[in-house]
Amino acid sequence: MVRVALTAALVAVVLLAVPLALAIRSSLYADQRDTLERAALSGAVRVSPDYTTGDPVELPAPPSGGHLGLYDTQLRLRAGSGPRTGDAAVRQALGARVVRSHSGDDLTVTVPVSHAEQVIGVVRASSPTAAVRNRVLAVWAVLAGACALALTVAVLVARRQARVLAAPLEDLSRHSRAVTAGDLSARAAPSSIAEIDQVARTHNEMLHSLTELLRHERDFTANASHQLRTPLTGLQLTLEAGLAQDDEARLRPALEEALATTRRLHGTVEEVLRLSRSPGLPRTPAPSEPVARLLGETEEHWHGLFAHDGRRLLCTTGEAPDDARVPGAPVAEILGILLDNARVHGRGTVRLTVRDLGDALAFDVADEGGIETTRPFERGHTGDGEGEGIGLALARDLAVSLGGRLSLTGRRPTTFTVLVPVRQDETGGETGDAGG
Repeated sequence: MVRVALTAALVAVVLLAVPLALAIRSSLYADQRDTLERAALSGAVRVSPDYTTGDPVELPAPPSGGHLGLYDTQLRLRAGSGPRTGDAAVRQALGARVVRSHSGDDLTVTVPVSHAEQVIGVVRASSPTAAVRNRVLAVWAVLAGACALALTVAVLVARRQARVLAAPLEDLSRHSRAVTAGDLSARAAPSSIAEIDQVARTHNEMLHSLTELLRHERDFTANASHQLRTPLTGLQLTLEAGLAQDDEARLRPALEEALATTRRLHGTVEEVLRLSRSPGLPRTPAPSEPVARLLGETEEHWHGLFAHDGRRLLCTTGEAPDDARVPGAPVAEILGILLDNARVHGRGTVRLTVRDLGDALAFDVADEGGIETTRPFERGHTGDGEGEGIGLALARDLAVSLGGRLSLTGRRPTTFTVLVPVRQDETGGETGDAGG
């Protein structure tokens, strides 16, 4: 940046200073010749025609450091100062014309003196060339100083501008190194330069997309691990119990229960995969299922688990219409997470109730315990310090994917409410919005 600015300034200075220096030199020399010519003319008007007969001539003072003399037609010095014999310039002036010339180390101007249309003498004015040369050099020195000052200012401005341009690029470089080191929260700050801002915005957008992609991958792994652990344990226990049976008639229920668990595992995997897709990608709507059948299957699956812990599970459709339908698999997964949360962290009787809100269905899951945490849906955070803090976060994400909402509506007793929007399907029945 500094090199480019200095080169541009140097070219501009050269293109301006060289012609200006030549113009100054020519102007100073021309000005000195004009001064000599005025002095010669002033002397010529004072010359009387009778000077040839001995009448004295009073010439004005010569130019500073120079000479002013009157020469007759024989090239002899008659008055003033100068060479004793007239030079070529004096000889040329006898031809009735003003002559400007450079004679040796002097600048010379000769003016003819006329009387009765005859040249009767020549006034010669001269000054040393060195005096003009010294003035030219002095002015050139000032010009060179001005050029040096201009170049210095150009360098300083270029360095400052370079720092202004380099600062956001260095900041972007630091953020890139931070990202390379693993800090995906680093973001490039905006600057006052539009082009660099565009690069920074693109960098931040790319980093945001990368962060979201990694978050989806991480959440998928955590969700799958969390949701599959309990069913897999149950499946293992069921198969072990079935293998311990010698009676084939008693083996069949165990295998049927294992098959049902396998189907639930398949549904869990499908829901976690569907949720892990990027927001911009299309999601296949989950098949709808009547609310009554969904609650029946949920009660059938969870009743034994609560009974094993000495607790009760009550499921009621409440005000829900008989033909109400909701996306079966995702809603079942959300209810399963809430019931498992109530079984592990709650106490007493657990109630699952469905309410009709017109354009939505509300599923309430309540137990007789209490909840203290202020961040129940924060991933990795649990109120009692037990568990991994994944279930409720996953349930909330599943509800959002349906266009609904999961919220904590009561602390004592603990109550979670899932809102699932409903819409009219093509046959006129109400269907949960399974789009997401």
